[in-house]
Amino acid sequence: MRLHVADHPLVAHKLTVLRDATTASPTFRLLVDELVTLLAYEATRDVRTREVDVQTPVAQTRGVKLADPRPIVVPILRAGLGMLDGMTRLLPTAEVGFLGMQRDETTLEAVTYANRLPEDLSGRQCYLLDPMLATGGTLVAAIDYLLQRGARDVTAVCLLAAPEGLATVERFVGDRVDVSVVVAAVDERLNEKAYIVPGLGDAGDRLYGIV
Repeated sequence: MRLHVADHPLVAHKLTVLRDATTASPTFRLLVDELVTLLAYEATRDVRTREVDVQTPVAQTRGVKLADPRPIVVPILRAGLGMLDGMTRLLPTAEVGFLGMQRDETTLEAVTYANRLPEDLSGRQCYLLDPMLATGGTLVAAIDYLLQRGARDVTAVCLLAAPEGLATVERFVGDRVDVSVVVAAVDERLNEKAYIVPGLGDAGDRLYGIV
């Protein structure tokens, strides 16, 4: 597993405002969108391309376009939806799948309740979107879901991660497949309720309110 922590003043600034408990949902949603676009820039450094000929107003030259098969972006519902626009802004031609997962607050295990994904992901670069990498259970379950469909190149984009969650993903992945995790910051720890400390609270509730 490869970990990339985005080290940039704008990332740190936006993350600071997201952490603030007084930041209202509309501002929170806007900042998540902006922050994910910055993270997407880092996450797509290894996106596959192919060379093409292009005619400029002056001369012919060589350039690159995204290679086939197209990448697929997979937000983990519901909080991952708040990251989708920021990601597809940089990858507008990517396909979008959906994976509905939630954490059982008693067992802390991830439960899958919906999916909208191709049956065969062989050869596809997959980008998972989930704001918080806390215990790692949800992300491991999502990665496993993609691997069962043939994916071998998975990048997870998260706002925050806890060391415990990163260790869980590392243990699961090992050296079997190419998995990367791109985050804005790695925080101190998890508390007794498995929330990231200092964190930013429940990302889904802060994006969409408590339902």
